Amino acid sequence: MKKKDNQTLISFYIITIFPEMFTAISNYGVTGKAIQKKIIDLSFLNPRDFTEHKYKSIDDRPYGGGPGMLMSVKPLYLSIKHAKSLLQDAIVIYLSPQGVKLNQNNIFQLIQRKKIIFVCGRYEGIDERIIDSLIDEEWSIGDYIISGGELAAMVMIDAISRFIPGVINTKKSLEKESFYDNLLDYPHYTRPKKIYNMTVPKILLSGNHDKIRLWRLKKSLEKTLEKRPDLLEKKILQKEEKIILNTFKKNKK
Repeated sequence: MKKKDNQTLISFYIITIFPEMFTAISNYGVTGKAIQKKIIDLSFLNPRDFTEHKYKSIDDRPYGGGPGMLMSVKPLYLSIKHAKSLLQDAIVIYLSPQGVKLNQNNIFQLIQRKKIIFVCGRYEGIDERIIDSLIDEEWSIGDYIISGGELAAMVMIDAISRFIPGVINTKKSLEKESFYDNLLDYPHYTRPKKIYNMTVPKILLSGNHDKIRLWRLKKSLEKTLEKRPDLLEKKILQKEEKIILNTFKKNKK
């Protein structure tokens, strides 16, 4: 494998025993297009390639007993070290339920890293000595258990990639998405105007852009208050937003 030429804006190296899973993001959607444009770079190292085991086994029993298996130390250690040599100055992230929980705000921090190595655990996890010696940070996509770190890595790569300049066509598209500025998105409608006895709100057909903007802001604030009030606690409300929320709360009573 060759060292990166650093022409891309962000390079990702994935340590995984299932690299084929990542075709879901490398061949499709926003991330697939970003790879084609060489805005981001996605490379893989398989710990199985660093094992001396006859059958390429990369799991072992934990000391002290207990259910499940752990990823073997040596192949994982060697694969991370090799990735670090190929992607120098990269940050090494282990996908773990014990990690910092991913949210929209800390995505912007991750974008600044430029070079990221994701370590995808399997089975019951990885040896603590790997975490102590080679892992820089642990990150989580939520308080639940999934089969391995691959899905979590894909979520993080997609979330990070969307905010890299050139990946999404316009800044306005990003600013209108859910969680941007701690607000959920407003409702969306498309043609036809009426279908199955359901209609589009008249204001969206009015052509009055000021009224449409205000309607969308109201809906965004109302939806956030009803479904994710915790987001509003983090938001610095503008005067117009305070008036809308106060009016909505009064009417609700």
